[in-house]
Amino acid sequence: MVSEENLDHMASSALYDVEKRARLSKGASIPAVYRMVVHALSSRGINGGTFVDFGCGSGQLFQEIGKLFVHCVGVDAARYDGLPVGIEFFQADLGSGRTPVPDAIGDVVASVETIEHLENPRALFRELRRVAKPGAWIIVTTPNQLSFLSLATLLFKQQFNHFQDSSYPAHLTALLEIDLRRIAAECGLEDVDVEYSRQGRIILTPWHYPRVLSRLFPRGCSDNVLLIGRRPRSQ
Repeated sequence: MVSEENLDHMASSALYDVEKRARLSKGASIPAVYRMVVHALSSRGINGGTFVDFGCGSGQLFQEIGKLFVHCVGVDAARYDGLPVGIEFFQADLGSGRTPVPDAIGDVVASVETIEHLENPRALFRELRRVAKPGAWIIVTTPNQLSFLSLATLLFKQQFNHFQDSSYPAHLTALLEIDLRRIAAECGLEDVDVEYSRQGRIILTPWHYPRVLSRLFPRGCSDNVLLIGRRPRSQ
């Protein structure tokens, strides 16, 4: 358990140091999250054009989807080692509400396991919409607060699983599925849908749920959730 004094120290040393806090994530997520993004794209036949990744980290997502797109753009508060050659990169504070990425350049604009690191998730959504072309797809993923594991942690520890003291100040903002849908609606997104990683850790164990259970109960058996929607063509 982190003491109140230590929490105050961490906040003062890292919360307002954007690049330092960004590096707490080590610039990468887990394979199940990348598979979830690939599935969302492939199941809809989405490919070609420009892919923009807000919170690109070390570029592992580009390695998964790079062949599907002609041009890849990465945006992050820090430039990580290992970023693939050929990626157009912009360094920016993703929580500022405005980045140097030009308007309407992305055929797909994604933010993978990044929104939970920011103080203002709505500002990020609006920025994703700005950078997306009319008719382009927007993807956001984040920890799933409605998983069986997260709900149990909330019940017994009064904290969501991915937002315990050990995850602070890297993880700041816990969003429910309904929050993602509401913000997407505020941004005017169409064809909105929610998908799950279908990989989740079983409570009090290091093991994950069998695939058959993940298929039957995707929300409860998934550690991560994805929202996908489209910027209207007429805007």
